[in-house]
Parts: sequence; structure tokens; C-alpha cells
Amino acid sequence: MRSTLLNLEESRIREVANAGMGRSDVLAFWFGESDEVTPDVVREAAIESLQRGETFYAHNLGLPALREAIAAYTSQLHGAVGADRIAVTSGGVNALMLAVQALVDPGDEVVVITPVWPNLTAQPLIMGARLQCVPLKPQAGGAWALDMAQLLAAITPATRLLVVNAPNNPTGWTLTEAEQREILTHCRATGTWILADEVYERLYYEPTGKGCAPSFLDVAEPEDRLVVVHSFSKSFLMTGWRVGWLVMPASMTLEMGKLIEFNTSCASVFTQRAAVAALAHADEITPRVVAHLKRCRDTLVPLLQALPGVEVAPAKGGMYAFFRLAGQGDSLAVAKRLVIEAGLGLAPGSAFGPEAQGWLRWCFASKDPQRLVLGVGRLKTWLGV
Repeated sequence: MRSTLLNLEESRIREVANAGMGRSDVLAFWFGESDEVTPDVVREAAIESLQRGETFYAHNLGLPALREAIAAYTSQLHGAVGADRIAVTSGGVNALMLAVQALVDPGDEVVVITPVWPNLTAQPLIMGARLQCVPLKPQAGGAWALDMAQLLAAITPATRLLVVNAPNNPTGWTLTEAEQREILTHCRATGTWILADEVYERLYYEPTGKGCAPSFLDVAEPEDRLVVVHSFSKSFLMTGWRVGWLVMPASMTLEMGKLIEFNTSCASVFTQRAAVAALAHADEITPRVVAHLKRCRDTLVPLLQALPGVEVAPAKGGMYAFFRLAGQGDSLAVAKRLVIEAGLGLAPGSAFGPEAQGWLRWCFASKDPQRLVLGVGRLKTWLGV
């Protein structure tokens, strides 16, 4: 087996979750998903597809109806995007891995903004890339910020790929449109590709008039060296369905179809039918999801801020409260203790990068916000305050 794979770290989130799996007394907020089931209209579309016997292979790039629907949805948010720039994937994770496979050769230099969901640093390593991390910096009050000068200095003509996740998991940090323009202009000059993980773009709580976070698609030209990754998981409550998509230059799409063939062949038809239904009802589903998540955020964060020694800021986007406990260093050890001693399941900050050591991630996507209140009560008792 390749030494690269042997040297990959196991998920520290899973390590914590494994310590509490099967315990009915644990309030679990460790994974990045809501505990609310997928809307009926989406599930019914999948059931109808199965009842029609749609159990066969589909086109590598996805059902034409879904690609057209994604193109229309994207165009509504970000301006004209044709279906010839869309590929349907078996989840957002698959979309990210496909993009890295398409763009990175062994020995290539890849820059990643961290802390970040660990898959985004692991995937370039799997491809044999040389990884350079540019860390966000925690500010007073618990928010995180990007040092733009540091990032641009890290991106040189030797940099093959820049990986950006904004809105960011775990910190909630987002990019402004002006920052995106600055990054894009610099990457054009260096010949660097941008891989933008914008899975959380609809889970955005700042007023924009668009119902989404700023996107690189807002500032880029169709043939820019830009690949944007999306998923149905978060804003449509479809984590278990494993349907995502890529937006890329049209000149790249047919080649991506070949790569999909050698990975998964295609996404399953019944999940794609469900995705078509989700997009048809996006104006009903997503605003409700976002409004509820904002309520959850605004329930949890003030309660955490009221605890002595807790530093946390309201996330501008995403579904996480990322907070620091005074005097607590090893976040993995703290997260395990919280499971065992308090029945509270959180993700350790160290899972997202060394700069997040001492921080904890709390997924606030809870159908019942009272679970969040109960969880804070357990944390307060554990802290002895």
C-alpha cells in the first residue's frame, strides 16, 4: 500500500464520535448535518423513480434534466451558467476529489486556507501534492480573519491549485466579493487554478439581497481556471443522498465525464430525480432551512458567550459555532472527556488544523433548538460554573 495512504490521519471527529456511538444519553453535535429528515417532496420523487424501475446507469455527467436544473438554479444566483459547465457527482466529497484528481499531479504545490474540513487537505496529499497551509487568524471575540497579504505571497507561479472553503467549515469565516476579485486577479497572473468549496453558500446569515454568500462565480469569466463545488446535503437536508455537482470551464466538462467514469460511473438515477425535485422546490425548502438555522445559531451562541472562559462569535455562514475554552489545550482530549463525563458530543478543533488547537466545533443544525439549550447546560455543569 502507498505510504501516502498509510500516513493519512484518521478523522478525529470520528474518533470522538466512536467514543459515544451507541450511547443514548449523549447529545451529539459532532457531525455536520441536521437531524431533520429530507423534505417529503424530495423523498417522494425518489420513491416514484424507484417504482418506475429507474435502477440502471445514467450518463457520466448526470441526467440532462438535472444538469439543466442546476444550471438554471446557479444562473439565478450568479448570472448565466450553461449546463455544459455542470457535472453531477456522487456527493460533494466526490466532487472535491474529482476536481483534485483532474488538476493535481504528484509533486504539484497546493495552497489551502485553514482551518478547514480535513478532507480538503487530505485530498491533495492523496494525489502526491506538496501542501502549503495559510492559516486564518483568530480575532478578539472569536471571529477569524484572512491575512490577504500572506495568502497572495504564498501563491506563486509554482502554485498549481488554491483550495478555498467559504463560508468556512469550521470557523464560519466568509470572503467578500472584493477579496474574491483580488484572489482571482492574482491567480490569473500566476496561472493558478482555484478550487472553491461553496457548499455552504446558501447557509449565509448576512443581508445580501441574493440569499447566498459571495461566490467566485460572481466575479469570474466562464473560462477562468476555476472549479466550484456544491452539494445538496446542507441547504436541502440531503446529507445521506450523496448528490453534488461541479461548475467548471466548458472545455473541461467532457474530460471530467471520463474521470467520473473511472470513479463512480455516475450518480444513481433515483437520487438525481430527488435532486431535480429539490431544485424545483428550492424557494420553499432552502429559505425555511436557513431561517431555522439562524434561529439555532442565535439560540446557541449567546448561551455560549455567557459562560465564563468561552470565546465565540456568531458565524456569518455555515452551521457551526466554533469556540475556545480558556485553559483547555488539547481539543481532542477535551472532546473525548465531554462525551464521557458530560454526555456532550462536539468536534475537536485540531481535526481542522493545528491552528485550531484548543477550539471546539458545535453543529447547531438541530430540529429542536431546545437540544442546544440542554447541551449548553451540560457544558456549564462540566465547567463547574
